[in-house]
Amino acid sequence: MGIALRKLRLVVHLLVGMWVVATRFSRVSAAERSELNRQWSLKMLRLSGMKLVVHNDEARLDACVLVVGNHISWIDIYVINAWRPTPFVSKAEIRKWPVVGWLAEQLGTVFVQREKRSDAKRIMHELANRLHAGEMMCVFPEGTTTDGRALLPFHANMFQAAVSASVPVQPVCLMYEDARGMLSTAPAYIGDMSLNDSLNAVLRAEPLTAHLYVCNPLAPGADRRLLASEAQAAVQLALDSMRGAPAVAAGTPLTQPLDATSSSHNSPA
Repeated sequence: MGIALRKLRLVVHLLVGMWVVATRFSRVSAAERSELNRQWSLKMLRLSGMKLVVHNDEARLDACVLVVGNHISWIDIYVINAWRPTPFVSKAEIRKWPVVGWLAEQLGTVFVQREKRSDAKRIMHELANRLHAGEMMCVFPEGTTTDGRALLPFHANMFQAAVSASVPVQPVCLMYEDARGMLSTAPAYIGDMSLNDSLNAVLRAEPLTAHLYVCNPLAPGADRRLLASEAQAAVQLALDSMRGAPAVAAGTPLTQPLDATSSSHNSPA
């Protein structure tokens, strides 16, 4: 199947997502909305030529937790939502993206204007309030994307939300693997790449496997800088493990694989 046709299928899937959110979300429970989101995200990965493998899922927390992870691509959000739907903190520019921005807003995304230092404080208070109310939130504390081979320092600002709300932090590590079992930089959305360039790179590189390692939760403590350092160390350890251990690269140890190529995970929409 040509790339142009596959892009068209992705556009149709995005439009179906808009229809589901607009017509069904107000009539179903929060748990049902979460499952619709998860199934839709799994199909998004499948249409992108990607399957998902989750490691150490028994460590997962499902409420009152700040999820933090390394950031490689726009597709990271769909990988995390295919694992467990979680509202995100995202750059304000995404709100203006056609279809994607509307969907992100409807799914509870918090948009931050990164060029305004004062906005970080506002976002931190909003995160703390939502976490204290029992919600989950996800942030990418590197502040930008990388090619996935190494981590950038984790900024401590957003960790204050977990400290203020007295909720744990759950680090997660993302890594993309090619058909040869090697780390793939194809999904990386970096530098001056356009979204179209990035999508082309993903589609040309298929089949890909998205690995998501769920690290053990961290107690919030009282020092956001220490918490950021501990989270970064946990993600680095998971990345080193997945890159260096053949058994892990092959998909073990892990919980039941979430295979986005399996029809059992297709969106019902």
